[in-house]
Amino acid sequence: MNARILLATVFAVAVSVFLSLRLPAQQPSQGQGQDDMGGMDLSKMGNMHHDVAENPDAARSANDSMSHEHMEMSAHMFMAAPRPENPDDEKRAEQILATLRPSIEKYKDYKAAIADGYQIFLPNIPQPQYHFTNWRYAFEAEFVFNAAHPTSLLYKKTSDGYQLLGAMYTAPKKDTEDQLNERVPLSVARWHKHINFCMPQQGQQWWQVDWKKFGMGGSIATEEACNEAGGRWVPQIYGWMVHVYPYESNPEKIWAH
Repeated sequence: MNARILLATVFAVAVSVFLSLRLPAQQPSQGQGQDDMGGMDLSKMGNMHHDVAENPDAARSANDSMSHEHMEMSAHMFMAAPRPENPDDEKRAEQILATLRPSIEKYKDYKAAIADGYQIFLPNIPQPQYHFTNWRYAFEAEFVFNAAHPTSLLYKKTSDGYQLLGAMYTAPKKDTEDQLNERVPLSVARWHKHINFCMPQQGQQWWQVDWKKFGMGGSIATEEACNEAGGRWVPQIYGWMVHVYPYESNPEKIWAH
């Protein structure tokens, strides 16, 4: 068995047991540091969950942005630089797809995804694309890349449920582009992160906010301007992300960005 997959499996089992014994249902730890899992920093377990809990408006705004099929560099989104195409990277990308497709095949039934721990992010908000997130896999991705365990599954809403479109892998906020390239090659895919949010003060109703200034689509993109506007500065929401659409027939759309 590949060493990385073996390590990922060990992590997944350990996390599953730990969560079942130590944490409330559907609520990853947000405040723990070093624990008894070989010195592992368990504070990373709740990074994505913590970002959502602490900055729900920013999380929603980021989700709105990454729910669109085509994403571009902007003041609020940073995309890793593309690298030259090469046969080795293309082979690695194909190997990732060969692992991903069978691992998510059963999730074409979205109820199976929910049964396996994937949770719908903002299910009551109309979106072009819905993220079903598995927090155990999000934690695993903080330490190791496992092509069979995407952090999120991507769905389109249908009249009778959801249609599976693809998946999203994640990586730690502090990863370098070289580290991202080791997970999914940058000659094939564009990793991205959501940055420079100025969110309105907590307690404001959405209709009271000037969204031309605030949020992912807002004009404010510096901490100084955000402070002047009386907003809440969020330098980054979530870690690195990359989308993959393994059922696309056009190769250019499989790793669309």
